[in-house]
Amino acid sequence: MEIRDLAIENNDTSGPGFLHSEAELSRFLAEWRAGTLPKSEWTHAAHVAVAACHLFDRPKDRALEEIRAGIIHYNACVGTANTDHSGYHETLTRFWTGLIADWLGTVTVSSRLALARAAIRRFGGDSALFRGYYSFDVVKDIRARREWVAPDRLPQAKS
Repeated sequence: MEIRDLAIENNDTSGPGFLHSEAELSRFLAEWRAGTLPKSEWTHAAHVAVAACHLFDRPKDRALEEIRAGIIHYNACVGTANTDHSGYHETLTRFWTGLIADWLGTVTVSSRLALARAAIRRFGGDSALFRGYYSFDVVKDIRARREWVAPDRLPQAKS
């Protein structure tokens, strides 16, 4: 499947503000990295965009390291404790990064902005998608929050 970069060609301004232009996307990423992005803007779509942007020009392992460190840092900056019950979640981070990386191998995009837009169109509206892969409440599972737990319901490519 090929995704053409029609959104950029047509100056698409739908979706979150950070998808309006490459400059807005860069601003969003810089604020996220600095920990100054308003907490209300750290949505599921924002998580998807961060993963897509990191995967655009990095190998999956390096992207995952940067995403992990970035989420932990961001949470600390906005007052979200990274504990056994809140904040960073290793399994969900690796699940989504792996899912987006696998999907990226099936599409063609011309830019980081086009990829972020396409990834949000594909995954941004389904924050509960992971539930089809796990037979237990992976969100509340302490072990899954601390370390990678592979899906037990549906297979996923190695994360």
